[in-house]
Amino acid sequence: MNPAVRIIARDRVDQLGEGLLWSPDQDALFWVDIIGQRLNRLAFADEAVTSWAIPEMIGWVIERRDRPGFIAGLASGFAELSLDPLRVTPFAIPDPHPPGNRLNDAKADARGRIFAGSMAIAIDRASGGFFRLDPDGSVTLLDSGYTVANGPAISPCGTFLLHTDSAPGSIWRFEIGDDGSLGPRTLFRQFGAGEGKPDGMTFDSDGGLWVAEWGAGRVSRFTPDGRRDTQVDLPASQTSNCAFAGAGLDRMFVTSAADGVTEAQGGALFEIETGRTGVLPHRFAG
Repeated sequence: MNPAVRIIARDRVDQLGEGLLWSPDQDALFWVDIIGQRLNRLAFADEAVTSWAIPEMIGWVIERRDRPGFIAGLASGFAELSLDPLRVTPFAIPDPHPPGNRLNDAKADARGRIFAGSMAIAIDRASGGFFRLDPDGSVTLLDSGYTVANGPAISPCGTFLLHTDSAPGSIWRFEIGDDGSLGPRTLFRQFGAGEGKPDGMTFDSDGGLWVAEWGAGRVSRFTPDGRRDTQVDLPASQTSNCAFAGAGLDRMFVTSAADGVTEAQGGALFEIETGRTGVLPHRFAG
């Protein structure tokens, strides 16, 4: 095993780990098991893991800026979610949201808006969209035709975002307008033969893009011109998401999936050494 890799929560295996979120207020890392319909929390004080069963597939949670709890991306749409006790309340539904679709991955920007993708649960059609959830609860369709919408990452400067369709291996770049509209879609990087599929992504404070490469068992860093300059290999082929965490934002965590693989570490949560620091996650302003 790469000496820069550490397995976290060894007794916790995710069928499809995703949706990493660092919470400075709670000194904890959250992530989900989409297929297992579970929200997990890793307390940094003692590395204890607490889990909550969710009544449907859950792709991510994002903290709220001015009130407790989260906005969550579920199979049915956007929902308000609070813990202890667990409460899940419908909040907004993306349109279009055909039967058999679910929300899959999302990030908030500095203005408190959420950018989220959707996809067909069966991964059998390009019915996914890319949406913006505004603080007033309104939802706007920004782009469409995604098979596996994934990994939005907001640039540290906040002027553009990157979004992925994992199925064809494409990472797209969009300028963000002041009103939350997106500029034309341009190709940031196309993954080819011998590479993994781009999945969850995050920026570091220097503007490098870190990408979990599904099927390749690694996390890679890409420069602003799309060149890979760092690669960290993991003992799990289906790496799915990555995020910086910790008081110094200098600890990177990576989720993976056990579904469909036989390797012993599939579905584990990993910590890797990158020598980089991240940026604080933004919160939803509604």
